[in-house]
Amino acid sequence: MNVQVQKSFETSPGGRGEAGSGKLFLVGTPIGNLEDMTYRAVRTLQEADIIAAEDTRQTRKLLTHFEISPGKLLSYHEHNKVASGPELIRFIIEGKNLALVSDAGLPAISDPGSDLVKLALAAGISVVPVPGANAALSALIVSGLPTERFTFFGFLPRDHKERDLLLKSLEDQEGTMLMYESPHRLIKTMESLLEVWGNRRIVLARELTKRYEEMARGTIQDCLVWLQEYPPLGEYCLVVEGAHPDQVKEKRDAWWQPLTVEEHVRHYETEGGMTRKDAMKKTAADRGVAKRDIYNQLI
Repeated sequence: MNVQVQKSFETSPGGRGEAGSGKLFLVGTPIGNLEDMTYRAVRTLQEADIIAAEDTRQTRKLLTHFEISPGKLLSYHEHNKVASGPELIRFIIEGKNLALVSDAGLPAISDPGSDLVKLALAAGISVVPVPGANAALSALIVSGLPTERFTFFGFLPRDHKERDLLLKSLEDQEGTMLMYESPHRLIKTMESLLEVWGNRRIVLARELTKRYEEMARGTIQDCLVWLQEYPPLGEYCLVVEGAHPDQVKEKRDAWWQPLTVEEHVRHYETEGGMTRKDAMKKTAADRGVAKRDIYNQLI
């Protein structure tokens, strides 16, 4: 049995890990409102030997606000993580306590912090969470959609085909869906949601905890119309209704489930006397996909 057990008795960087090594603290920071910074987070940043930040300019403002010296601030982001990651781990092994922060919210969520955590664990370093605000969970709890079960998948792929393939793989998930999206890609993403998942309920949350906090609730189709009048501004968190259990069951029990796409189309051609084109259209309707998806699988 190969089980790695970590017991973190220290609640701040005041102590050291085994053999005098330091620890890695994952520190949650505000997603907008600075009053959401916790006492423990402030103390951890004050006492840490090093603070690694995704954007040092952004973090410098945070440290200045809470009167924390920015002199121990180092850069760690997607473009320098290969070089910076091992160097930060070396500092911790030498006995320094390191606090990792992202631009906003919890580090290691849709940012390179997860890679640093893997390096730390591989080196036997204790990793300590210092909880704080999170945009996705904040949007979820005010959405009015079910919170018992949910799936978070950060930003969707930029490529249209990759995005649709991912959405297709998730179309029968009954839990609420959470994702992030930039303003210039929001409408295209919602069009993909509508095409693959159908006209589900959705919440568009932006500027959470800030002065212009806004939640738009409705169906995907209604929100797309609304966005024509109120163009996207700022980064969004999308909270989307999961698949209806009855529809999932009906689909799983469907007569055509054992058939391949080719067999499904041929059934309508031979048994129903349909043309190839109409058979493909009917097959697409049965499977809840676009006709072009059926065509692409057959060529």
